[in-house]
Amino acid sequence: MQDFLRKAFNLGLGLVTVTKEKAEEVVNELIKKGEVSQEEGKKLVSELLEKGEKSRKELEAQIEKIVKGAIERLDLPTRKELNDLKSEIEQLKEKLNKKE
Repeated sequence: MQDFLRKAFNLGLGLVTVTKEKAEEVVNELIKKGEVSQEEGKKLVSELLEKGEKSRKELEAQIEKIVKGAIERLDLPTRKELNDLKSEIEQLKEKLNKKE
């Protein structure tokens, strides 16, 4: 029964967007209906939040990978490369000012 509830909860809310309040709300309804005990409900909320956090981190990693790939394909400079160029320009300006 709990596996079914987890699957239904995962599909209904999406693990990435599960908030503690929403998870507790859904589980409290299950407790009121007698489908899970208070202890099972607490465990279920904890498991759902852990899965949600894991899913969020996995999604962030995938997005980061996609963005990095897009930047590389577009041949856009990185922040480090831009900062290095700024430093080099400043050094060249200083050299030019000293010569004048």
